[in-house]
Amino acid sequence: MEIAEHYTAQLSLAERYLNVRKLTEKICEPLQIEDYVVQPVVDVSPPKWHIGHTTWFFETFILKPYFMGYQEYNPDYNYVFNSYYETVGNRVIRTDRGNLSRPTVVDIKRYREYVDDAMLKFLCEEPSDTIKELLVLGFNHEEQHQELLYTDIKYILGHNPLFPAYSHDYHSPKVAKTGKPFIQMDEGIYEIGYNGDDFCFDNELNRHKVYLNAYEISPDLVTNAEYTAFIKSGGYNDFRYWHAEGWDWVKNNHIQAPLYWHFIHGEWYNYTYNGLEPVEEKQPVCHISYFEAYAYASWKGMRLPTEFEWEAAAPQFSWGKSWEWTGSSYLPYPGFTKAPGAIGEYNGKFMVNQQVLRGASEVTSPGHARITYRNFFQTNLRWQFTGIRLAK
Repeated sequence: MEIAEHYTAQLSLAERYLNVRKLTEKICEPLQIEDYVVQPVVDVSPPKWHIGHTTWFFETFILKPYFMGYQEYNPDYNYVFNSYYETVGNRVIRTDRGNLSRPTVVDIKRYREYVDDAMLKFLCEEPSDTIKELLVLGFNHEEQHQELLYTDIKYILGHNPLFPAYSHDYHSPKVAKTGKPFIQMDEGIYEIGYNGDDFCFDNELNRHKVYLNAYEISPDLVTNAEYTAFIKSGGYNDFRYWHAEGWDWVKNNHIQAPLYWHFIHGEWYNYTYNGLEPVEEKQPVCHISYFEAYAYASWKGMRLPTEFEWEAAAPQFSWGKSWEWTGSSYLPYPGFTKAPGAIGEYNGKFMVNQQVLRGASEVTSPGHARITYRNFFQTNLRWQFTGIRLAK
């Protein structure tokens, strides 16, 4: 019985590793070789960097410290594919990732194969609990980059003047508006944060109680048609609805619509994974900055929910089409502690000047989303699948 359980544990870890790695490769299948190397803006990384960085993660945190006799593939790759881990050493600055013509895409794929082969050999023996925790973190880390791959690819192709399709086999899930009234939430004490034995990120801990005043929250996301009404009313030209910083952002960047929207022959079009298409009025508006979400809510005489209000009400509405901006700054929960070493740099050091998003998106990897998940971005960013849910 012990031998069977031992074998099953090994097999499940190896299978999960392979499944995660194969999904990354599947996301990249529709790409042409030139698509792998483009970095249009600082927030978008070239796809080849993603496939190298996720490989580097397993090599750096699993193979090099724990696999006896492992030979590092290329010492220079630590400098190339380290993202932000100061503990691990120097790295190429983020803005220079698009200048890395070498290593080539072929080189990086060979690197990926080399590390995958070593990982499968490593997983032939039962790892310790400490290593298992690192493995599961590695799986979740790569799933995060799978979502980033999707969104970065969309930005790369969506800013190509020809608006090429990523894949005509990609079908964006449709969301029907319920039309139901706002959900009434009573005042009281609610428990917030992850509670369970499965994986969660450190920023979802510790579970704690919060007091919430009575509030109402929409069961639906704001649609393209509803947001178009904001545009037509002159919302982008009226300072009254905007934060001062948001108003500066609008004027300095000449913002007049969500990202990927184009006004052509009197109609709004939207760049999608299938190419340029007419905006679907009934679908949720997407690729919205926090500035825009706040301004729209102000225009409606409402507000964005706090992340605690969102979590408390989330079991009563459908979510997962797009990440939803909240009115909460990204801060640690009570009792939050960072892990020692490089792993402690994963979330804690970003808890400043960022806004919390809740939910998931249509390109979140299967099984990666949960109600307590806390995403976070700067207020001006909108290349992610970000939308709006109103509260009052």
